[in-house]
Amino acid sequence: MQLGPSELILNADGSIYHLNLVPADLARTVITVGDPDRVSDVSQCFDTIELKKGKREFITHTGTLNGKRLSVISTGIGTDNVDIVLNELDALVNVDFENRVVKADKTSLDIVRIGTSGAVQSAIEIDSFLISEFAMGFDGVLHTYQSDHVQHKPISDAFVKHTDWSTDKALPYVVKCDDRLANQLASNRIRFGLTATNIGFYGPQGRKLRLDLADESLKSKITSFAYDSLKITNLEMETSAIYGLSKLLGHRAVSMNCILANRETGAFSKNPKKAVDELITYTLQKLTSQ
Repeated sequence: MQLGPSELILNADGSIYHLNLVPADLARTVITVGDPDRVSDVSQCFDTIELKKGKREFITHTGTLNGKRLSVISTGIGTDNVDIVLNELDALVNVDFENRVVKADKTSLDIVRIGTSGAVQSAIEIDSFLISEFAMGFDGVLHTYQSDHVQHKPISDAFVKHTDWSTDKALPYVVKCDDRLANQLASNRIRFGLTATNIGFYGPQGRKLRLDLADESLKSKITSFAYDSLKITNLEMETSAIYGLSKLLGHRAVSMNCILANRETGAFSKNPKKAVDELITYTLQKLTSQ
């Protein structure tokens, strides 16, 4: 079936609408960052840079490190942006732009998020690194797709019961990382955890400035939740959609989190840039050493 102009939207130069990329621009290993300024923090570590493109908040650099071709792209903040980025990354490798049809032979990407996060367990140290073994999404993006087969419903069902989750909110969902890629990125420096992906930074994460919260106890409910030995370890704003859409589209995804804040102890990193730069260096070394 041919994809119509309003479904597969291309720019005048044949590039995909939001990302402004053509298929040749993209490496098969893609690093995502939320902050557009962080793209250059990653690419400055490359041996070579062949491409720099951008449109809106979506900045992409492609180059090589230790003989491996890599792309780094900014998603901006939030799962709504991730829905754009993941679908367009997939289109770049799995849709024939000239004939506007889905390719018969599919290509799988390795997608690694490098991002910042706040811990919700007091034992998790500031400036430490965490791989999201599972991601729990409060955003609802995955429910717009046929996705039951990639969700771990016993975990989300237990969370809904524990928190007395309001029916006014999107139903939480849980998706697991790609085990092979996670094993490649793991070491004794890395903690594994269950990451909660929020739809905002203030009220959705239990922060209160001037507005009253619908559930004043939400943060404590998140911290106290346990499914067998699994506890929610940290909060951020992209991982659940990256995991869910990657699973549905046949890509491999892992989220690498730099813990800059601890919501239980009230601590914040004294040198957040140094901590994030160390995670970038660590992740690049792991991706290009094998």
